Amino acid sequence: MDSGFDFDHYKDLLEKKQYQKLRKELPEQNEVDIAQFIESLDKKMSTLAFRMLPKDMAADVFSYLASESQQFIIESITEQELSRIVEDLFVDDAVDILEELPANVVSKVLKNAQPETRRLINQFLKYEENTAGSIMTAEFIELRKNMTVGEAISRIRQVGESKETIYTCYVIDDFRFLDGVITVKDLLLSKDDEKLEKLMTTMVIKVMTSDDREDVAQLFTKYGLLAIPVVDQENRLVGIVTVDDAVDVLEQEATEDFEKMAAVLPYERPYLKTTVLTHAKNRIVWLMVLMVSSMITGLILGRHEAAFAALPILITFIPMLTDTGGNAGSQSSTLVIRGMAVSEITPSDLGKVLWKELRISLLVGFVLAMFNFFRILLLHTGGMKLAFTVSLSLYATVIFAKTIGCSLPVFAKITRLDPAIMASPMITTIVDAISLIIYSSLAVKLLGL
Repeated sequence: MDSGFDFDHYKDLLEKKQYQKLRKELPEQNEVDIAQFIESLDKKMSTLAFRMLPKDMAADVFSYLASESQQFIIESITEQELSRIVEDLFVDDAVDILEELPANVVSKVLKNAQPETRRLINQFLKYEENTAGSIMTAEFIELRKNMTVGEAISRIRQVGESKETIYTCYVIDDFRFLDGVITVKDLLLSKDDEKLEKLMTTMVIKVMTSDDREDVAQLFTKYGLLAIPVVDQENRLVGIVTVDDAVDVLEQEATEDFEKMAAVLPYERPYLKTTVLTHAKNRIVWLMVLMVSSMITGLILGRHEAAFAALPILITFIPMLTDTGGNAGSQSSTLVIRGMAVSEITPSDLGKVLWKELRISLLVGFVLAMFNFFRILLLHTGGMKLAFTVSLSLYATVIFAKTIGCSLPVFAKITRLDPAIMASPMITTIVDAISLIIYSSLAVKLLGL
């Protein structure tokens, strides 16, 4: 979908120094598109373009910039400009930005923040990474249950502009204990003199600051929420997580799982902005592990060298067996990993998953084995015994592969490892070894080698 943002036009205005026209036209565009435009420029031009933005828009655009661009702009603008940006940013956005910046840049940002803003940022930075506390924001609407609807609406008008969301409001008592929630829709559809105590919902879906952020993000998917309140150990409201932050978490977690499933250590920066050395370092670890693991395959072949030498045609079926087994195992592991990622499957479901995959493997394996049985009879000269040996090996390999593929991610979850590491490369390596053991053992017994 084309956003309609003309990069060349605005770049041309910059180069021709038509700043007045740029100041007028640029703010009419979407903040995300403006951030992309600024990132496409060289450092000097990017700072100049950023300074063309009105004060009330600069912070929004700044939050969408990559950390490298943010760092350069922070180092280029005046302390007064920096102070204004920090104060205009939502606290969660400010915390996300600071977590990506070097210590000296963070110090400069905090130095130019107001005392209250600095206190909030420092408080949020103390929460452990990947927890609800690390992604929550403090900009939400607080109401009291003894307020009337009219008073609540008046309160929202007074403070709503500086809040990240106003659709859902949170009812607390004098000690900040969470009593309930109420939506702006409920307020607008109620009489002005009604008390919030009678209108608010007391059955609140909430999370604690220490809860895993991925689990929190899954609640948005499950319940279709726009925001979730975050409470401390004593049930005091300390912040909220909004749906945009939940989407970011799900995207990051999906990217991380994808990288692990490809046997690559997770990246923190975009592909093109990551150095060759970092790429190599992130890949070599798993490649080394898989290479060493694959040596088991060589050892198995070595132990049965005499059998394969006696009937060389057996070797031609090894790629088919290992590839089919690896693919079968990867199918099961991928579906189970995905099911666990969206909370469709839990470790307690291991028995159900095993029973289902066993039945699937019996059906799939039978079809594949029969196809190969007749294929070998028609195309090879080894006879019935050879066809039966290869087909039976394939049938057993598929059953073992799917059983292992569905169970290893669950065991990883039980042992508090990321299930994504038990994806295609790892499953394939394990199944290769098992398929060769099955094949060589059956060949020796059934063919009398």
